[in-house]
Amino acid sequence: MGPVRPWARVYVGCAVLTALLCAAPALDLAAPPLWAVVLLAALYAGSEGIPLPRVLGRARAGERLAGPGAGEGSGTFFPVLLAGAFLLPPEAAVLVPLPGALLVPGAGRPPWLRRSWRAAQLALAVWAASHVHAALGGREAVAGPHFPYALLTAGGAVLAFCLTLTALDAGILALAEGVPARTSWSGLFLRSLAPVAVHGLAGLMMAVLWLSPYGPVTALLVLLPMYVSCWVFAQYHRERAAHQATIRALVQAVDIKDGYTRGHSERVGQASMMIARELGMDDERAEVLRFAGILHDVGKLGVPTRLLRKDGPLTPEERRIIELHPEYGHEMVRGIGFLGEARSAILHHHERLDGSGYPYGLVGTQIPEFARVVAVADAFDAMTSTRSYRRARPVPAALEELRRCAGAQFDPAMVRALVHALDRHGWHPAVTADEEHGTVPAPAPPVAGEPAVQRRGGGGA
Repeated sequence: MGPVRPWARVYVGCAVLTALLCAAPALDLAAPPLWAVVLLAALYAGSEGIPLPRVLGRARAGERLAGPGAGEGSGTFFPVLLAGAFLLPPEAAVLVPLPGALLVPGAGRPPWLRRSWRAAQLALAVWAASHVHAALGGREAVAGPHFPYALLTAGGAVLAFCLTLTALDAGILALAEGVPARTSWSGLFLRSLAPVAVHGLAGLMMAVLWLSPYGPVTALLVLLPMYVSCWVFAQYHRERAAHQATIRALVQAVDIKDGYTRGHSERVGQASMMIARELGMDDERAEVLRFAGILHDVGKLGVPTRLLRKDGPLTPEERRIIELHPEYGHEMVRGIGFLGEARSAILHHHERLDGSGYPYGLVGTQIPEFARVVAVADAFDAMTSTRSYRRARPVPAALEELRRCAGAQFDPAMVRALVHALDRHGWHPAVTADEEHGTVPAPAPPVAGEPAVQRRGGGGA
């Protein structure tokens, strides 16, 4: 891992200095709520040792400093921090995150800089939340308690907390990683607002119970269901990460074997997702369809490499061998339960609406919906990418070819969905190493009577 950029170190130093200045007035408090600060700080430090899912930050390799949730496999338990913002004056609340951020191991590299940044960022966020909460009369509303006004003051504090975290994160991403600050800020804020708002409600419940006749002990009961729910959510994220790792390994194996289609699987997954959005699929089905697009060619692992990399047209015998790849792929993924409908797309993405496709010659709506989507996405990316046997086509020419083959080879509804998605979002065709060095192969002559998108075992083979 390379060194942190100098300006990023200066930025962290400024954040640490600002946090210290915010905490300095605590020394002059006439009656500092020391016991409350110690208890809340101890609770937060303890919660930092529990593995939680990422709440903030970006999952990019090389991000060493970006935010309390940017560390791989870890998250931050915000209810305790927000309860401190609701219960304590700003100069005392700013102390609550410090022990947990500075002392808990696993902060990442470089450790001293990462821990200092984390402590300063959380301290400033809690300070801002506490200031806004006090300015809105939140402490009287919580002590009352006066609802729904207490919810409004807590909402203002949560918004200040979230804005501070994401603004600081955007700055460190810009200085340490070269990410455009404006782009990163908006993305971070939108992703973090909902989770932080949920944690804010738990923090408000803690604060109300803390000031009730039952005392701080009852406030701790709020943490138990929050811990359990966060643990369950963490298990979901671990399982999802395992799924992604499985898919990445399979795709990488295909890319290594067939170098000319490197990146093709990911692009087919992206195009399939674009079609899914146009068709109005829910998020869960759209994600499974993306898996289908990514894994549609995994059966190529069973095809001889010499055929995948052959220049020029294939012989009939070679075509028959390549046309076995959907069945190979289906066998490979049959036992992967989370793929669901994606398995049928892997098996049937070379079927044609007129029944002349393979492996089973299905007709019309006999072909699964996912397979009809992937067929269009596969052919589109194949035509707009350079292969060993022909040049890439411009996007308009590829879309025109899809329209020409709609109704016979492709589902017209899927073609229309792709066209509409591209009108809105555009497309960036792949550029291979051969194109970059000026060694693009000449177009190979088409096989007689065969549509241009039906080469090498179909659109993406």
